[in-house]
This record gives sequence, C-alpha cells and structure tokens, in this order.
Amino acid sequence: MGGTRFPMAVLRKCARPMLSSVFITGGLSTLRAPARVAPAAEPVAVPVASRVPRLTEDPENLVRINGAVQVGAGLLLATGRVPRFAALALAGSLVPTTLAGHAWWKEKDPERRAQQRTQFLKNVSLLGGLLIASADTHGKPSAAYRARGAVSTGRKQWNHARHDASHAVHNATDAVRAWPATVQHSALAGRH
Repeated sequence: MGGTRFPMAVLRKCARPMLSSVFITGGLSTLRAPARVAPAAEPVAVPVASRVPRLTEDPENLVRINGAVQVGAGLLLATGRVPRFAALALAGSLVPTTLAGHAWWKEKDPERRAQQRTQFLKNVSLLGGLLIASADTHGKPSAAYRARGAVSTGRKQWNHARHDASHAVHNATDAVRAWPATVQHSALAGRH
C-alpha cells in the first residue's frame, strides 16, 4: 500500500525548499532594491497592471508586489503549507519576471543573447517544476477525481432508488388492483 509513499514524502520535503529557494532569495533581493529591476520590468509590468483594476502602475511598487509574492509563496511552498496554491502563485509571478528580465530575442550581442536565452530557459524549467508541484496531490485523488467519483456514486444510488421506487409502485398497484377481489372474497367467506 504505502511502498512509494514514504520515499515520495521525503522527496517532497527536500524538493519543495530547493524549488522555492530561488524565489525566496530573488524576492528578498527585489524587496530590498526594487529600483534595480523596475526599469527592466516596466515594459511588461505596466501594461499588465493597467488591465487589473486598483493595481498600481508604478514599476517599483509592481516589482515590490512581485517580490513579496515570491517570498510569501516561496515560504509557503518550502514549508509545505498550501503547496499547490503556493506553486501556482510562484508560477504566476515567474511569467512576467521571465518576460521582462530575460528577453533574449531583443539582445544584439551574441554572448549576451546566449546568456539571456539560458536564463529564460532556466525559468521555463522552473515553471515546469512549479506546474508539476501545483498538481501534486500527495498521492491522494484530486478534488476533480473525487467529485467525479461522488457523481458516479450518486448516479448509482439514484438509479437504485428509482428502481426500488418503481418496484414499490408496481407492487402497490398490483395490491390495489387485487384489493376488490380480496375484499369480495373475504365478504363471501364471511357469509358461509
């Protein structure tokens, strides 16, 4: 039964802090010095922020928010608290970070272009790991699977109840149809 559960539990406990460490350190760095990354983030962050009601369009505040999400979600993932949600939050923060910070296709210098492409692909790899972590149910069935099972069980129970009710109605109908003959037979039996 639990042959793979123990090793997977240990793997999760080790892998989550490893995966989240880059977000925690990067987020702290951004929170300490947002002006360092705000200019690079502006072309991506401001257009995204303009589509979200009540979200600031100030690049420094946007990178602070992103840094705070990375620290908070990174700590949640590292400690195993709401890890699926934390992984999704980190994935969401990683997309604008990657597009703003590692736009290798804009680089003219071949060496700089290669470095940025490597960083871009590293972030794409991290995104893949986060998506896997966001789908990890600890070996338990997902909510969607359990919901489908509940619907299936409900359908079976409904069909059984409908079948039983049909039989009960059929038996009652037969009893009602037979009742006049039974009453008549009883009345005749009482005369003798």
